[in-house]
Amino acid sequence: MKGISYARYGGPDVLAYGDVQDPRVGPDSVLVKVRAAAVNPVDWKCREGHMDRMLEAAFPVVPGWDVSGVVVQPGVSVTEFAVGDEVIGYVREDFLSRGTFAEYVAAPVRTLARKPRNLTWEEAAGLPLVGLTAYQVLLKVLRVKRDETVLVHAAAGGVGSIAVQLARHLGARVIGTASAHNHDFVRGLGGEPVEYGDGLVERVRGLAPEGVDAAVDTVGGEALKASANLLAPEGRLVSIADPDVFDYGGRYYFVRPDTEDLLRLSELAEEGVVSVHVSETFPLERAADAHRLNQEGRTRGKIVVTVDWAAEETAAPEGLWQGSE
Repeated sequence: MKGISYARYGGPDVLAYGDVQDPRVGPDSVLVKVRAAAVNPVDWKCREGHMDRMLEAAFPVVPGWDVSGVVVQPGVSVTEFAVGDEVIGYVREDFLSRGTFAEYVAAPVRTLARKPRNLTWEEAAGLPLVGLTAYQVLLKVLRVKRDETVLVHAAAGGVGSIAVQLARHLGARVIGTASAHNHDFVRGLGGEPVEYGDGLVERVRGLAPEGVDAAVDTVGGEALKASANLLAPEGRLVSIADPDVFDYGGRYYFVRPDTEDLLRLSELAEEGVVSVHVSETFPLERAADAHRLNQEGRTRGKIVVTVDWAAEETAAPEGLWQGSE
C-alpha cells in the first residue's frame, strides 16, 4: 500500500511518500480504509526525536495517530465493528511504527469509535486526539464544574478550541488566549478571548480578579508560568506541553485512547456541542507540507491529510493478512 514514512529522525524532508508495509490485522484489531488523518504537534515532535525517551521508534515509522475511515476487515475476536462501519480513532500504541498516514491502518478496537454522522471525513479525523485530550483533562483531571472559571491557552488551536466548547458545555466560564485575528473565532466558540504576550496576567486579572479555578496549558513556558500566577487559592493546573508544571503544583497529562470517551465525543458532535474547524487539507503525498504548516504553530483548528480513493470499495486489498491464520 501507499503511505508516508520516515527512516530516521529529522525535519519534514525525512517524510517520504511511497510503498509501505501492509498492515497485519490482529485478533483484536480491524483494518481501516483511511479517508483522512489529522496532523498534531506530537507528530512532528515524534518525527524530530523529541519523544524518543517515551516512545521507542521501530523504523521505518508511518506517522499519525488520528484517523477517520471505513472498516474493511475485523479481526477474528472483534464483535464491536463490522465491514462497512464508519469509524474514527486515536490509533496510538506505546511505540512508533504503524501510523495512520497510509491507505490502510490496522487499528486496535480500544482506539476506535463510530464516526459522527454529521461530520465530514476531514472534520471527523480532526476530532480524536484533540477531543480526547480536552475531554480527559477537563472531566477526569481538572473535574471542571458549573460556574467555575477556566483559562484555556491557544484557544483557537486544536485542543484549545475543543476545550473551550466542552468547558462551556459543562457550564463553566472560559477565558481563552489567542492572537487578535482569532478573537472572533474564540468568541464564536463561547470563550472570552485575551491577547497573548506581555501583560497577559494583568489582562486575565481584569476579567477574573479573584483568579481562575482551572487552567489548561497547551503551550508551556511563559504560558505555564502565567497560568500558575493566575490560579485562585484552590485552583488546579494541567499542562499537556511542559513537564515543568510539576514545579507549580500542577499535573502533566498525556492523552490515552479510550473508546467510551471517544464515543461520547462522537455523540457530542452529533448533538452540536462540539464542532471541528479544519483550516487546511493536503493530499497524503503532501504530508510533509502539512507537517511544515502545523509546525509553524499558528493553526486555527486542524490540518488534515486525505487519501484520494478513485473507487468506493470496502473490500480489503488483495494480499493483506486477514487475521485468520
